[in-house]
Amino acid sequence: MAGNEKFVFTFVDLYGEKPKETVSVSVKHTVLTNFANAPKHDASKRLTFDNLDSSNGGRYQVQVFPVRYRPEGLFLRIKGGESLKHIFTLVPDPDKVASVEFPPYAGLGADLKQVLDNSTVEGNAGQQGEALYQALDDIRKAGLLNLYAKMKATKFGNERDAFSYVTSLRRVRGERFFADVDKALRDEVKNSQHIRLFEEVPGGLHHPPPGYLLDDSFKTFDAAGNLQLTFFRKQDALEFIIDADIDRSRGLEHVFDVISHTITNKDTHPYDVHAILLKDQKIDTGYRLIV
Repeated sequence: MAGNEKFVFTFVDLYGEKPKETVSVSVKHTVLTNFANAPKHDASKRLTFDNLDSSNGGRYQVQVFPVRYRPEGLFLRIKGGESLKHIFTLVPDPDKVASVEFPPYAGLGADLKQVLDNSTVEGNAGQQGEALYQALDDIRKAGLLNLYAKMKATKFGNERDAFSYVTSLRRVRGERFFADVDKALRDEVKNSQHIRLFEEVPGGLHHPPPGYLLDDSFKTFDAAGNLQLTFFRKQDALEFIIDADIDRSRGLEHVFDVISHTITNKDTHPYDVHAILLKDQKIDTGYRLIV
């Protein structure tokens, strides 16, 4: 029967701060009719549901519907006399992001600036270095910084990181980039299979540019937000281009409690990748989403 059991919920954003948001929260026992709802709660404040019922398994379905963040749902089990605390980390809905605070060009890593200086990017002919960085729209810039951060965090046995082998960019999109790389990168990736950093995976969905052939493809072992590098070899030469992307894999619904049917993007949205890298892998992508 209902007693002094209670849920105590708090809400934070991706950056550990109290969100300026309104949420609708419901809790419903999965067996009994015990149900409670907070239709318009200020997410910057703690929310308590009391008079819960721990009998018949004490299992509750909890659903959170924010205005500007992705809805979340999970099951919590409460024991007799328990005051169960849970923190919800709210993930921005990419469609509700008002702006993005990107680092200035001067604040970028020296290696990224060097690559931008060396690059001739499709759609941005004649722009290099700072001009190229500024010309990228928010989606492409977020995708570039996601991949840069993930590749910097992917280190081989020789203590070099994956991005250190990139020499120039050819195409930059929200979910991937195509880049010229030092041929030694392929050997390092192949050798890293022995320490379970990368594994070889099918690369048939990745199409080589003219004059190149699909060679092979590798992916890191992360449950979500894994880095995939697909190598294209120049015909009749040992020169390589990579298609680098971050696969959402099991994605937000695995890392957080985001309700999966609300995620409809055909391609993984870079703002979702930002959330996965930041909260699941503790990788700071260098920018901040403002909702």
